[in-house]
Amino acid sequence: MVTIEEARRLVVDERSVLPATRVPIAQAVGCVLAEDAVAHDDVPPFANSAVDGYAVRGADTSDAAADRPVRLAVVGEVAAGASAMAEVGRGQAVRIMTGAPMPIGADSVVMVEDTRFDGDRQVFDGSQTVAVFASVDAGDAVRAAGDDVHRGTTVFAIGTEVTPTVAGVLASINVAEPLVVRRPRVAVLSTGDELVDDGSPLAPGQIRESNRTMLIGLVERAGLTAVDYGIVRDDESALEQTLRLAASECDAIVTSGGVSMGDYDVVKAVLSRIARMNWMQIAIKPAKPFAFGLLDRRNGGEVPVFGLPGNPVSSLVSFELLARPALRRMAGHTTSADRPWVAAVADAPLRRRADGKVHFQRVTTRFAADGRLHVSPVSAQGSHQLAATALAGGLAVVPDGDGIDVGGTVEVILLLS
Repeated sequence: MVTIEEARRLVVDERSVLPATRVPIAQAVGCVLAEDAVAHDDVPPFANSAVDGYAVRGADTSDAAADRPVRLAVVGEVAAGASAMAEVGRGQAVRIMTGAPMPIGADSVVMVEDTRFDGDRQVFDGSQTVAVFASVDAGDAVRAAGDDVHRGTTVFAIGTEVTPTVAGVLASINVAEPLVVRRPRVAVLSTGDELVDDGSPLAPGQIRESNRTMLIGLVERAGLTAVDYGIVRDDESALEQTLRLAASECDAIVTSGGVSMGDYDVVKAVLSRIARMNWMQIAIKPAKPFAFGLLDRRNGGEVPVFGLPGNPVSSLVSFELLARPALRRMAGHTTSADRPWVAAVADAPLRRRADGKVHFQRVTTRFAADGRLHVSPVSAQGSHQLAATALAGGLAVVPDGDGIDVGGTVEVILLLS
């Protein structure tokens, strides 16, 4: 058997990053920047008000108090999106909305809650006034030009993942089409005459397909593009044709089943013939059998093939430990290729027997009043029992031995992030 670390060195560490491409911001979320993002504009581009209120000269409000208001003449009004045409002189104020540009002469804003307006707001003829009940200093409630970002600043470095928030910043600095690592297209397929996915009644020996459905969702949730190649029947010619087509259209291939030692399966027969495969037995439970290889494209280059075990929970664990981080490496992710690992408290015993393997027990997760993550094993740990695993929040990493007692600390790979 090989260790999980040895398997990861072959499967994950050797993966190269895909080429870069420019995409609209809306398509960039989940991708990784392939060049620094540099601000083309100041953000904000002009000084503006942080609140609704009155733009004033701070010195004019120095004597204002709740029981002794200062009265200023209101000489205009400016809304967000308008030009600040009005000017503020000594003893004057301009009604201003949040985000509106600061009028010339004003250096601060009094919040509307600290004022009382007197007069007709339709036309400013000099008769309108505002009572100011709180003093402000120069700069109060004013967002200076470039207060968030200065033009020419490198805001995000190469390798930054474009989250929705990052996308918002890119829009604000006028990076309309960021250069990102191309999102990998991942072919997902199932094989077997016994599989049914059309909702029809099951004939003897048939089962409903579930691995492909699960893996498509896992691929998409990882920020990648899943391409569904359906169920391929147990026919070597048909499987080879599908695999070669997938290799020509996609950047990686994920299959499940037919990777155990001693199995004769069309997947193993075909991949052994057309790809350079490594058939592994990894010292973990579940997901001991695993296959990885490279399949040549007809148009040049190689496509990695991830052969996951057929039991659904084993397929899930293999994907999380090996396929997912490798695929995310291809997408340009470095520190975020793997899911987060956190230390947790065992609320129930995580029992096991010594067998020379690392066990990945499926656990529910919750944050308790002590601020720590607490975990408990799901009701069933069999590699075929996907229903019990479906709502698991993590994989508890239980080293070889007798397990972990109640209250003990255990490393957990979070699955719901």
